[in-house]
Amino acid sequence: MERLAAMTGGAPAAAVRLSGITKTFDGVPVLRDVACGIAPGSVHALLGGNGSGKSTLLKILAGVHQADQGGTITIRGQEHATGSYGPAIARRSGLRFVHQDLGLVPDLTVSENFALESGYPRRAGLAISWRELRRSARTILEQAHVDVDPQTLVRDLRPSDRTLVAIARALRDGDEHLTLVLDEPTASLSQHEAKVLLEAIRRCQRRGQTIVYVSHRLPEVLAIADRISVLRDGVLVADQDVADLDESGIVTLMTGQELRRQTARSGPGTGAPAILKVGALAAAPLREVSLTVRRHEIVGIAGLLGSGRSTLLRTLFGQAGPEGGGFEVDGVPARFRSPRDAIRRGVALVPEDRGADAAFADLPLWENVSATVIGKYWSGWRMARASERRDAIGLIETFGIRSATADAPFTHLSGGNQQKAVLARWLRLDPRLLLLDEPTQGVDAPARADIHELVRQHVARGNAALVVSSDFEELEALCHRVIVLRDGTQVAELDGPRLTEAAIAGLTQTARKESTRD
Repeated sequence: MERLAAMTGGAPAAAVRLSGITKTFDGVPVLRDVACGIAPGSVHALLGGNGSGKSTLLKILAGVHQADQGGTITIRGQEHATGSYGPAIARRSGLRFVHQDLGLVPDLTVSENFALESGYPRRAGLAISWRELRRSARTILEQAHVDVDPQTLVRDLRPSDRTLVAIARALRDGDEHLTLVLDEPTASLSQHEAKVLLEAIRRCQRRGQTIVYVSHRLPEVLAIADRISVLRDGVLVADQDVADLDESGIVTLMTGQELRRQTARSGPGTGAPAILKVGALAAAPLREVSLTVRRHEIVGIAGLLGSGRSTLLRTLFGQAGPEGGGFEVDGVPARFRSPRDAIRRGVALVPEDRGADAAFADLPLWENVSATVIGKYWSGWRMARASERRDAIGLIETFGIRSATADAPFTHLSGGNQQKAVLARWLRLDPRLLLLDEPTQGVDAPARADIHELVRQHVARGNAALVVSSDFEELEALCHRVIVLRDGTQVAELDGPRLTEAAIAGLTQTARKESTRD
């Protein structure tokens, strides 16, 4: 572990060293005297719960935020006072960032997004060489193992592909002195895609590059990181080798307490009334999918990207029309022409991409929570805004949504609190069928446990939930049954002792159709 010598005072110097980093917003401390070093050629994980200060620290390192006076940032031996540090210095020093906000322009192509940083290639005169731009972009994507057409508009990509494109853009520079900072890079990726990314990170490390890695997926951290730094409430509480830790130890450092692992109880049995019945449903790529979800039941949907898992939820919510077959809700055939019809029948959807599809980014937290029931506050010709706000604040407290104030913009919340706010918005309607697409994507371990408990409580009241997740450990812990899709077709149904993370992973990768239900 020679590359970690810098952490103990030996040579070579740290790739990045932070000293005395403090940050306050409106008088509220977010970071307090943080100091740590990152060894060159290492993978250094930065961990902490939602709201711990991780993202703020990364934005200070990128020069997006300026730390309070008194601290220093040293990169490859060059020290910078926090008062004079900015994005230009970060860039010149070889720092490259992929933030949770990917920084991609949705209405430009993948190749054009690359050109925004590297510049547009020119032919004789001033004309842009579009052929060279496409060729260069294709090369970058191939090197990063990203199967995306460079002519595709970013807004037409899946969330996972957008993440991979942003990472490919950051990885295009092969300089061995580069430090790549990745903030939740696998949050929207399937396990297969995450493995591809982790291998790309290992290749960077083998070239001598340094990686700062932020992730809520602790198995990834244990698999790839050399060392971790843990923030809790803005304070650095740990800075140590990964070899000395396991998952439970990291969670204890993040939260200050042990996290109890919960697993789903036995299902309601085949005699329980069905809330949802799907018969031979077809909606490309889905082909003749049939399933039943009963009262008090949480059913999971597993499958790789392109298997039709999200299409199933969108069809059930009226966002897409079925091409064949159909479904019933509480025994009544459903002919949803829009999400409005689905909501009236007691169906609610928490989408995969909460930023694009579930957030009113410029509105405060309390208005986001009220979005599904705004009609009830019409009184004559005016809105009862005081009542709306009071009820929303009560809901924020009930669901444990942490925010400095209910008036804070939705985008100022951490990922876990954003997701709890979206979930609270729908649960206040008490839907009969709750559809969840990647419910804990980009969420830390404590918030994940809170979300799981909220879903369990909702189902315990006689409702049902259908959960899509690329996190197979989540499906094992949360669901009573899991249905596996492959290429739009059901290949297995798991329940009881056979419902394991390993079994789900194996079945998503094989083409063999089988029934494994007892």
